Order: sequence, then structure tokens, then C-alpha cells
Amino acid sequence: MTSSLSASAPSQPASGDLESRVKAQAFGLGFDLAGIATLGVAETASYFDEWLARGFAGEMSYLPKWADKRRDTRLPFPGVSSALVVALNYGGTQPSGPIARYARGDDYHDVVIAKLEQLHSWIEMQVGNAVRGKAYVDTGPILERDLARRAGLGWFGKNTNLLNPGLGSFFFIGALLLDLELTPDAPFSADRCGTCRRCLDACPTNAFAEPRVLDSTRCISYLTIELRGAIPPEFRESMGELIYGCDICQDVCPWNVKFAKEQTEPAFQTREALISGDARTVARELLAMDDAEYRAAYTGSPLKRAKRRGLARNAAVVLGNIGIRDDVTALVRALDDSEPLVRQHVVWALKRIGTPEALLAIQAHAAKETDMAVLAELGAPAATRELD
Repeated sequence: MTSSLSASAPSQPASGDLESRVKAQAFGLGFDLAGIATLGVAETASYFDEWLARGFAGEMSYLPKWADKRRDTRLPFPGVSSALVVALNYGGTQPSGPIARYARGDDYHDVVIAKLEQLHSWIEMQVGNAVRGKAYVDTGPILERDLARRAGLGWFGKNTNLLNPGLGSFFFIGALLLDLELTPDAPFSADRCGTCRRCLDACPTNAFAEPRVLDSTRCISYLTIELRGAIPPEFRESMGELIYGCDICQDVCPWNVKFAKEQTEPAFQTREALISGDARTVARELLAMDDAEYRAAYTGSPLKRAKRRGLARNAAVVLGNIGIRDDVTALVRALDDSEPLVRQHVVWALKRIGTPEALLAIQAHAAKETDMAVLAELGAPAATRELD
């Protein structure tokens, strides 16, 4: 919750160790990690500015738009001075699959913010008065990893994820900014990656410009979620069977191999539409959905960020990569999709499968296609490969 009080001197806690009680309450609400940081200039602000300057944000225009506020955690919600930073595990022990683990259940923004708002109300009861504050979960101009490291929750891994020595990296970060003077925890100062570079070497698109520097424009998570247009042809085969997001750099991390935990939050249980976990099944279903079916299946899901057309685009690429003759019929039906973006990638998939039926279908479709991007895809050479 956010109090209606205007900015004033920071509220003071009631007697006793409020910091310990707040963290204990956070654990009671289901959070796996909790720490306190004092707000101020982000230590990674200069690195963030350099990252933007190198063009690594791609089409994520909201990142440079609010860059000034991201440099100082006091700016997004003026008048606050401390942050309780939390982590909520989403289940790194689940099998890998076409949908990244974090996106298989309900939207984490809603889940984590609801818990932080409960915690905010509890804090107000503890101090005996309203406390200005606001919960952020990947929804505001805050460098959350920076804040989490300052709160003692972990270090920055070479794959850019925050790593915790007892939990790995399969967790969400949330922050409750408060108008309270709280004693901060010691920042996490160690780097425990050592000489390991498994995450860097495992990336199928070579998205790491260097350790701890991610070129988002090459990252499969960006390509399947944030990118609104066509997936560059040079990355389509590298997507393999990944429809939404990518966990590869986390899967190979030794800290996750050893310390990832079972998912215990009920809201993150895999929803029915994704229960099979089979890339081909999920892709065929996504490709066949209309807008109404998509909304019914994925309301309240993180997958809604990519929209139906983005998911169908990704599904077409995955079916092309799987390369099963039996999928030609489903892809041919999708040549009539209302979205040119989907048709463009369906053409690519049919060419990649390359059976006579697939090639005849796209040849017939060329006579009625009007979109320039799809026509350009139709004119591109077909791939040749051996089919099972």
C-alpha cells in the first residue's frame, strides 16, 4: 500500500529491533531472502549508462527514458530513505522446457507486490502510524540488482543475474521503499564466480559481450519477449525449442545446480495450458489460438507481455526448428493468420522444414500475400536439411 501522508521527516520505529522483526515477517509471508539497504546513488549507475550507450537495451525504450531516476533510488518515490529488499524463489529444480520457469504460473509482479503490500500494512501497525512507502517489483525505474546487493542478498554473476550462495538465482527481487530510518545490512562484497565461465560458454546466441555484460539484442529472452518485430534470421535456429524466455545460463551455473530450491509458492504452479512441458505441443497450441483463446488461457500470466502475435511468431520458429513433417498442416493453416509478423515466421518455418507440401503451400500463398516483410521472407532461399 502507499500512504497518503505527505513527505516529512522519516518515521521512527517503535521500541525494539524493528529491522529483525520486519525481516522475520517477510519470511513469514513466504519470501526466501530479506535484507535492508539505505537508499541513495546506485553504485552501478555508471555501468548502466555505459550499457545503454553501447545499444544493449535494444527496443526497451523505457530503460533510457527513466535513466535519470535509476541512478538514485531516492528519486522514483521521493521522501523515502530505506528499502526492504526481498527474494522469492520460483523453482529452479523444475525441468527445463520451452517456457522459462518464471513464466509458467501467475504473474510474479502481482504475487510479490501483494506480499509487499501486506508487509507494508504490518509495518504501519508495528510503528503505530502511517508510513509512506511503495512496493516495486520490476515495475519502476530502479536498478533492483544494485539495491539487492547492497542489502546483502547476493553478488552479480557473470550471466548478470543476482546469485545467492544458498539459493542460486532462480528468484524474483522485490523492494519495499519506506519513509523509515532502518539500519542497513552489510552489502554482499564477495565475488564467488571465480574463474567459472559456464554461463558465458553455454549461451547459444553469444549474448554476453563480456562477463557481466549482456547484449540484450542477442539474448533469447529479449528476442522472444521484448522484441516486437521479426526475430533476426541469424538467431532463429539458435532459439531451438524455446518459445518464451531462456534459462540456459542459469541451468549450467554451479550455484543453481547445487542450491536451487523446489518451488513452493502456489501461485507459481504451472498453469494448465503449459502442463505438458512439450515444446511441440505448446507451440502448436499457441499457433492455433485466436485472440479470445489466448486471453482465456493466459490472463494473469507473464506470457501476456509478448502478446498473442509474439507467442505465435515464436511458436512458428520452434516448429521450424523441430522440423516434423506432421507440423506442416498446422503451419499452413497459420499462413492465414491476421498478423503479418506471424505469417512471416510461418513462411520461414515451412521453408526450413522444406517438404514438397510445405514449399507448394508457400508458393500458393505468395500469390495473395500483400505485406512487404512477408513477401521478402517468401523470396528468401529455403533451408536444406535432412528430416527425421
